[in-house]
Amino acid sequence: MHLLGLGGLFKSCYITRNPKLERELFGLHFPNPVGLAAGFDKDAKLYKELANFGFGFIEIGTVTPKPQAGNPKKRLFRLKKDSAIVNRMGFNNGGVEEAVARLKKNPLAGAKGHVLIGGNIGKNKTTPNEEAVNDYLTCFEALFDHVDYFVVNVSSPNTPNLRELQEKEPLTALLQTLQNKNSEKNKRKPILLKIAPDLSNEQLMDIIDIVSETKIDGVIATNTTIARDGLVSENKKETGGLSGKPLTSRSTEVIKFLSQKSNKAFPIIGVGGIHSAKDALDKMEAGASLVQLYTGFIYEGPALIKKINKVLIKA
Repeated sequence: MHLLGLGGLFKSCYITRNPKLERELFGLHFPNPVGLAAGFDKDAKLYKELANFGFGFIEIGTVTPKPQAGNPKKRLFRLKKDSAIVNRMGFNNGGVEEAVARLKKNPLAGAKGHVLIGGNIGKNKTTPNEEAVNDYLTCFEALFDHVDYFVVNVSSPNTPNLRELQEKEPLTALLQTLQNKNSEKNKRKPILLKIAPDLSNEQLMDIIDIVSETKIDGVIATNTTIARDGLVSENKKETGGLSGKPLTSRSTEVIKFLSQKSNKAFPIIGVGGIHSAKDALDKMEAGASLVQLYTGFIYEGPALIKKINKVLIKA
C-alpha cells in the first residue's frame, strides 16, 4: 500500500485542479465533486492515500460503536459480466474509536493536506432497533471533531432489520435526535441521510417530508439494491447488496424524483453505477450536486476520477 503514498509525480497523474471543479455545499469547500463512497475505507486506514487518486472527498465507514467482525466469509462477489458487485459485509469494522485514532492524523480543515472526510455511521448488529439511536449518538459524538460531515446509514441490506429504520416515524425520531445534539455544538456539522434505491415513490415522498421536518442537510442516493433484475453472472443469486452498472439507471431515477418533487429543496450526492464520465453527468443533470464512486472505481480504475473531472470542466 505504500505505493499509494508516492509524491508529486504520482499525484500529477491523477489529481485535476481547476476552479470550475470547486463546489461549496453544506458550508464546506469541495476541491472537486467526485468522492469515494463509504464501504471502501471502512476504518479510515487509507483516506490520505486514496485522496492522492484525485478524489475531492472521502467517506469513511460505515463505523459502529463497538468493533464487529461482520458476516461470515465469503461475503464479497464480483459479477464480471454485469460490471457489478454483491456484498454482504455486515458493517465489519474496528469500532469508532479505532477510526478516530487514525482521523486525528488528518490536518485540520483549512490546513494544508486536509482531506475532506465524511463519517458514515451505523448501529451494531446486536443493538435492537428500538435502541439504535444510542449507537448513532455514540458514533456522532466520537467522530464530531474529526469529520467534515456525517452520513446516517439506515439503508444497508446486510444488517438484519436495519432498513426498518427508514420508515417515517423511527427515521424522523433518529434524525431529530441527532439534529438536537448537533445544535448543542459550537458549530454544527452537516448531517446527510443515505437511502436505498428500493424505496417506493410513496416512501421517497416520506423522505422529502422527513428532510424538511428535521432540517438535515441533504441525501445520498443511493445505497446498494436487493433487486436482481437482468443479471447474467454466475454469482447473481448471492444474497447481499448489489452495486455497479445494474444500479446506474435506478439511482439516477431516485435522484431525479427527489430533486423534482422537492423542488430542489436540499442537496443530493449521487452514487450508484457510475462507470463513466457520462454516468456522472447524468447524475448531476438529474439533480446531484456531488457524486461518489465505489464499484466503478474498482472496475474502471483511478483514471475514472480524472476522466469525470475533465468532462466536468468542459461541461
